Amino acid sequence: MTLLRDRVSAGLKDAMRNKQADRLSTLRLITAAIKDRDIATRSEGVVDGVPDTEVLQILGKMVKQRQESVRAYEEGGRLELAEKERAEIAVLEEFLPRKLTAEEIEKAVGSTIAATKATSIRDMGKVMAALKAEYTGRMDFGVVGPMIKDRLG
Repeated sequence: MTLLRDRVSAGLKDAMRNKQADRLSTLRLITAAIKDRDIATRSEGVVDGVPDTEVLQILGKMVKQRQESVRAYEEGGRLELAEKERAEIAVLEEFLPRKLTAEEIEKAVGSTIAATKATSIRDMGKVMAALKAEYTGRMDFGVVGPMIKDRLG
């Protein structure tokens, strides 16, 4: 078991003990998503389950989905549903590492470009791969992509 899985499992048990229904349902969703990914990777020969980096990707994806739902619910005037989604985001973010500040992202992009010796836009994939390996769950790669393009383009 990975460290992140252990934290989710411990949180699940605490939520059961403390009868926190909303928190419990979110933690069950996280557990189900991780198990789904485990099952999908078994055909690829991975038997120990997915590593923490993939669990972080799963959590990040779940947060993005809920943020989109919040926007849709607010536009549709369904504020109670938007609030429920925000509560789920708060639970999900407990398991994600601290997000980098804009300055830290700039610095990380600059040092990664230098480390990979990227010189043109063709090297963008190499830079993105290096950043994802190091900073998964800590930065929004939708924001980072254009930043890399500006520096390499």
